Amino acid sequence: MTAPVLAHVDGHAGHLVLNRPQAINALTHEMVTIIRGVLAEWATDPAVQTVVLTGSGERGLCAGGDIVSIYHDGIAGGTASTEFWADEYRLDAEIASYPKPFVAIMDGIVLGGGIGLSAHAGIRVVTERSKIGMPETGIGFFPDVGGTYLLSRAPGELGMHLALTAGSVRAGDAIAVGLADSYVPSDRLPDLLAALATQDAAATVASFADPAPESGLVGDREWIDAAYEGDDVVKIHSRLADSDVPAARETATVLLAKSPTSVKVTLRALRAAADLPSLRAALDQEYRLSVRFHGSHDFIEGVRAQVIDKDRNPQWSPATFDGVSDNAVSAYFAGLGDDELRLTEESAQ
Repeated sequence: MTAPVLAHVDGHAGHLVLNRPQAINALTHEMVTIIRGVLAEWATDPAVQTVVLTGSGERGLCAGGDIVSIYHDGIAGGTASTEFWADEYRLDAEIASYPKPFVAIMDGIVLGGGIGLSAHAGIRVVTERSKIGMPETGIGFFPDVGGTYLLSRAPGELGMHLALTAGSVRAGDAIAVGLADSYVPSDRLPDLLAALATQDAAATVASFADPAPESGLVGDREWIDAAYEGDDVVKIHSRLADSDVPAARETATVLLAKSPTSVKVTLRALRAAADLPSLRAALDQEYRLSVRFHGSHDFIEGVRAQVIDKDRNPQWSPATFDGVSDNAVSAYFAGLGDDELRLTEESAQ
């Protein structure tokens, strides 16, 4: 069997290649374990001066976590998923604080867990093929892997817009909202990777980069910022539905298709993450939420509808925003005692 992650050194660059192309390199616990081990080794290896993350195949870097496995674990009431999330979030934190230049090539599809591996890197490259998003509210979950931290720090309410609607963005928007840094046309990637073997990472990426494409989201900031103000999902939806802007009214319809519970929890999570002091603190909060979502009705139903049966017709419960009480939302943020992940209090291991 071929390893799900390939690691090799080219010149002074250590390359990590996600290697499940048939699944768009969907992330498994085994892959997380391999990556953490390699990164720990390379951190103190003087021969490795730069780390480069890529994905095998033509479709993308990573389509997120292996939600089919998480779905079956949730139905069975297992603990494999919570153990996976704990190690995955530790890896995300390790990437963010890695002591050497970390270059993530965010070519093609980059969703969910793929953002955790790449958007916390020090040097983040997108191409004209990049499609980057956090689709979680569409499967009864929330933007994890540090997504609440990243999106809460986007300009204005752009991050909230993407989080609640499960939106995806192309290169220009990804750079504008803070999920990426540099735009490099895909036909230059082979030469870029070759140059990283012998040259300084930041300067090399800059030399291959073109100006970022125009951001459509930035042009929509006026209506987005006005609509998403505050902490009340019902009011947000009303502003969108009553807007004079066609795109806003279309967004109102999109929002109604998402899990009402997920939308409300995500709104509160991003508002809270905006005031947290670090990524690690946000990951602590996200782990708490992940454990609460695991095995919940909407998460199981959302994955069933989108991935298992593919009928694209999830039956959310509660089915409306009004049906999700403040107490129900607060329960997702309740402490978990000894089982809680505390990256802010202990070094990742």
